[in-house]
Amino acid sequence: MKYKKIKEAKFLSRPNRFIAKVRIDGETETVHVKNTGRCRELLCEGVRVFLEDHGENQGNRKTRYSLVTVEKGSRLVNLDSYAPNRVVGEALAEARIALPGLSSRFTIIKPEAVYASSRFDFYIEDEKGVKAFIEVKGVTLEEDGIARFPDAPTERGIKHVLELCHALDNGFQAFVIFVIQMKGIKCFMPNDKTHQAFGDALRHAADQQVKILAFDCDVTPNTMLLGSAVEVRL
Repeated sequence: MKYKKIKEAKFLSRPNRFIAKVRIDGETETVHVKNTGRCRELLCEGVRVFLEDHGENQGNRKTRYSLVTVEKGSRLVNLDSYAPNRVVGEALAEARIALPGLSSRFTIIKPEAVYASSRFDFYIEDEKGVKAFIEVKGVTLEEDGIARFPDAPTERGIKHVLELCHALDNGFQAFVIFVIQMKGIKCFMPNDKTHQAFGDALRHAADQQVKILAFDCDVTPNTMLLGSAVEVRL
């Protein structure tokens, strides 16, 4: 996944979850934040951020820039909430992702697939006819090398996880893929401190044989690529 045009800036403040104030080219600019999560440990005054520049194709946009990546210590963290689905979609199409119980070649890759009362991120079929649903969750919260999800309570996340259990009962394979939008991660764990109900739902799903996977990402200011599998500790 690659952004067309990226510019560096300094983060100043975040008046609300949709916008931020940054300093770019000596001027203060209001920019769109492509993540409605809290991101409090990332978006700190003075940190270096990277913006997607829509100036040549702004259309009806109110802001010229979107904040997509932030520097945290020695690592870059992608904040774009649309990026995890894009990199998983690319990895599926290019046979670069190993899913237990499925071959690496897929004859059907359908995004935004409806099942029961949920809409999962992907429906896939492999070359042997095995059918599966995938729910993708982007992870930007890191504490001492441990990636955690969620960073805020998510009833919608619980609903998706439990619906995957239902799909499993009806003959589908089912996966939750946590896309950790950075490198240098020791392991992934559910964030029970913030929302234990989601962690409990995830552990229940794992007991029912829903596959819980996590991958880190190679992140640069203008790219993100799905990387290596990361240990999941439930």
